[in-house]
Amino acid sequence: MEDKQRKILLVDDEEAFRQRLAKAFVRRGFTVFEAGGCDTALAIIHGEKPAMAVIDLKMPDKSGLELVAAAARLPDAPAMVVLTGYGSIATATEAIRLGALSYLPKPANVNDILQAFSRQPGLDLAPSEEEFTAPSLARAEWEHINRVLNDCGGNISKAAQRLGLYRRTLQRKLQKNPPKN
Repeated sequence: MEDKQRKILLVDDEEAFRQRLAKAFVRRGFTVFEAGGCDTALAIIHGEKPAMAVIDLKMPDKSGLELVAAAARLPDAPAMVVLTGYGSIATATEAIRLGALSYLPKPANVNDILQAFSRQPGLDLAPSEEEFTAPSLARAEWEHINRVLNDCGGNISKAAQRLGLYRRTLQRKLQKNPPKN
């Protein structure tokens, strides 16, 4: 496999998720570029020309769909997979229409992502036998709570209502340190 095919861009505003995914790709021999937003991601695509990009749908600056549309217009557009914790048929259809190769729900592991990219002609990416260590249930819950809280602009009452929790219960959960795994 040529070197360009081993370059991947991870675009997600959730730093912990992005870093965990980056480590898993590095262990599989990929050169990984990370971006927390669309503008940084476009700059990396222009400069580094990765063969693949994993793009979060919902980010604070611009939508992942806007990034997919902008990147798809480039001459050396990477193969793109959209990841989201907020999936719907409408956004999945739109992502594919704009140029994404696939659309995966979070949490997705490295093998799921590589399998999605393997549908792209010219990319020979057989999943590794090494398993991606899935986050614990406690870690997934903590990440989800923080994602909802972020979506609510830090408003604990609104986040508690969306999560179906009492406000005080949510406050107690937020006072705890994040789980290690």
